[in-house]
Amino acid sequence: MATIGTRLHTLLYGKYVGTDTFGNRYYTERRAAKDRRTRRWVVYKGMAEASKVPALWHGWLHYTMDEVPRENSTSSYDWQKEHIPNLTGTAGAYVPPGHIHRGAKRDASTSDYEAWTPGDAV
Repeated sequence: MATIGTRLHTLLYGKYVGTDTFGNRYYTERRAAKDRRTRRWVVYKGMAEASKVPALWHGWLHYTMDEVPRENSTSSYDWQKEHIPNLTGTAGAYVPPGHIHRGAKRDASTSDYEAWTPGDAV
């Protein structure tokens, strides 16, 4: 969901370019800029999640390519997985072994490392 400012800017200055498979809508400025590149932006469908921008649209947004991706064009391969949103801050976030949220238990060190404490002889 876009803010009021983004919606107003899009309404006044935006020219619709296309939609991706997630329903995100892409825009560019109506008038060509004189001394700079024409601005491009995305209005997300639902929650603003930058990882929902497909690779082809990401390339267009960042001026890697000038040609606008076609409506349902995807360059997916059999090894690609379906999109998973960024889970940071949720119960589904990755927590490595030994983390406090996993009980702070980790494998014993296999090296000869001994922690130094103040007052130990050198």
